[in-house]
Amino acid sequence: MPNAQNIDQLSRIKSDLEDCPAVWVVDYRGLTVKESQALRNAIREAGASMKVYKNTIMHIALTEAELPTLDDILEGPSAFVFSGSDVAASAKAVKNFAKSNENLVIKGGLMEGAAVSAAEVEAIASLPSREELMAQIAGAISGVARGLATTIDGVPRKVAQVMQALSDQKAA
Repeated sequence: MPNAQNIDQLSRIKSDLEDCPAVWVVDYRGLTVKESQALRNAIREAGASMKVYKNTIMHIALTEAELPTLDDILEGPSAFVFSGSDVAASAKAVKNFAKSNENLVIKGGLMEGAAVSAAEVEAIASLPSREELMAQIAGAISGVARGLATTIDGVPRKVAQVMQALSDQKAA
């Protein structure tokens, strides 16, 4: 018979999973309290949240949500990073913290209903942020528009140059 605390934790996990595009699983063994707080702050700044749940209850929640159960990575102490709308930003925050602190180990996670490995999480972290992608798209559109404007402006200029050359030729 499950106790009330576990039932409450299961419902919290289910609500966290509902609208979350990605969940990263990390091993936080060896982090001091200050390091753990710094990690949580970095994750919060990326628009995500980090929570610690029991692996067995997370397994049950994933099974009930019809998601991959992540049995291979749900071993030992695990913290779960629930990303916000910018998946790459939360992965980047975890990866950057793991670079500076060897005690944090990225185990893997879930993204849009599919299991991802630790290497895939690091690859996602290397993607540009949403703002950077928007800036790149705006730059590309601006370049095309500038080229089109130059081309359109060049046609009358060339016609005027040809007419001037013809006029100079006939005058000579």
